[in-house]
Amino acid sequence: MAMPLKLQIEKVFIQTSERVKSVDFHPTEPWILATLYSGTVCIWNYHSQTIEKSFKVTESPVRTAKFIPNKNWFVCGSDDKFIRVYDYITSEKVKDFEAHEDFIRCLAVHPTSPFVLSSSDDKLIKLWDWEKDWVCTRIFEGHSHYVMQTAFNPKNFNTFASASLDGTVKVWNIDSSDEKFTWEAHSKGINCVNYFMVDDKLYLITGSDDYTAKVWDDESKSCLKMLEGHTQNVTAACIHPELPIIITTSEDETVRIWDASTYRLEVTLNYGLERVWGIAYKKGSNEVAFGCDKGSFSVKIDSF
Repeated sequence: MAMPLKLQIEKVFIQTSERVKSVDFHPTEPWILATLYSGTVCIWNYHSQTIEKSFKVTESPVRTAKFIPNKNWFVCGSDDKFIRVYDYITSEKVKDFEAHEDFIRCLAVHPTSPFVLSSSDDKLIKLWDWEKDWVCTRIFEGHSHYVMQTAFNPKNFNTFASASLDGTVKVWNIDSSDEKFTWEAHSKGINCVNYFMVDDKLYLITGSDDYTAKVWDDESKSCLKMLEGHTQNVTAACIHPELPIIITTSEDETVRIWDASTYRLEVTLNYGLERVWGIAYKKGSNEVAFGCDKGSFSVKIDSF
C-alpha cells in the first residue's frame, strides 16, 4: 500500500474583499493579481500584506486577468464584454475594446508570442495580437454553451484546449479555426481545463458541475482517473509543476489536495472565505493562491 503523502501547508496571506473570481501570480514580484466582482482589479503584495495597486476598471464583474510581465501589463476581461489592458507600473490604461457579445470568462496569454485568447458566454474563443494593436486574428467556433476556460499546450504552444458548459473539451490549433479533437468529458458543464506534463508525457485535468475532476491521457484520449469528493461544482483544477499534487477548488467552499501519483485525497482546506473560484501557482515556487467569495488567500506547500 502506498504511503500517504506528507504535506506541510503554511498560510501566507489572507485578504478579505468583494468576491474574487480569478488570481494570478507575477513571476518575479511578490504580487497576486486579483479580479473582483465589484469591477476592481487589485495587485496584492503577499510579503508586505498590503494592496500594491488598485484599478477600478468597470462597474461590471471582472472574471479574469493575467499578467503580461515582459510588457509590464495586465490584461482583464469583464461582464461588460470589454478587454482592458493596463500598465501596472504607470497605472495607465494601454487599450480597451469590446471583444465579445457576452460575458468574458477567461483570458490565456501565449507563452512566447504576442497573443491572448479570450473565451466567452457568446460560445466563441478569439485570438488577439497585441503587436497588431490588439486585432482579432482568428475566431474559434464550435462549442454550444459558454466557454469557461482555455489553456495552452506546454508541449506545443500553437495548440490549446477549451472547456465549456456543453460538457466537452475541444482541442484547437491557433493556425486554424477548425477543432482538432473533442472529448465528451463530463455529464454536466465543464468549468476548467489545464494541461500538465509528467516525464515528457502530456495530460489534461478537467473540473465540472458534476462535482468531479478528471485526469486525461492526451495521447490515448482516455480518462485515467475521476477525483470524487467535492459536494458542489468543481471550479478550478491543476497539477502543481513543482510538487507531486493535484489541487481542486469548489463551490463547496473547500480546496482539496490530492496525491498526483495515487490520486488519494490528502488534505482539505477551508479558511472560511466561502466558495472558491480560482487557483494560481507561482512557477519555481511552492506558493499557491486562491480566489474566493470573501477574498483571497495564499499558502506555501511542502511535501516530504
